[in-house]
Amino acid sequence: MVRRAHPHARSGRLSDDRLSRTFAALADPTRRKAIELLRRGPQRAGELADALGSTPAGISRHLRVLRESGLVSEEVPDVDARVRVYHLEREPFDELRTWVEDVEAFWGEQLAAFKAYAERTRGRSAKRGIDARPGNEPGDSRTTARAAVSASAKRFSAQRGRI
Repeated sequence: MVRRAHPHARSGRLSDDRLSRTFAALADPTRRKAIELLRRGPQRAGELADALGSTPAGISRHLRVLRESGLVSEEVPDVDARVRVYHLEREPFDELRTWVEDVEAFWGEQLAAFKAYAERTRGRSAKRGIDARPGNEPGDSRTTARAAVSASAKRFSAQRGRI
């Protein structure tokens, strides 16, 4: 069997261009279904077309996009050069997983820092007798508005008492 992968399929770490191609390839529901079918094992293009209810020309276009993104490669069996067998390439999925884990780690760090800030702020607010519920932080526009309304009400009451 001759196995062919797209020339850009193996370039080490996931580049922005390759990441864009990967997401673009996975954006189509038919291609995602093809990926799901190929998770079970290598399949011929005709088998994929039948399973997906697609025409041979239609599945060929989808498989070309998947091949160019490096997500799948094709094999040409020695016994019949007309047949193409497709299978998943592991490397792009590993690289995609690494990218997602990096993004998750970033947001995990951001959320941990926010949590620490919120806990520090809540602690200071409680010591000063400030209501530490969301929306009651010092400097919050709603807190400032509440203080202004409260001050206005006090002035109004004081003026009414003088009349």
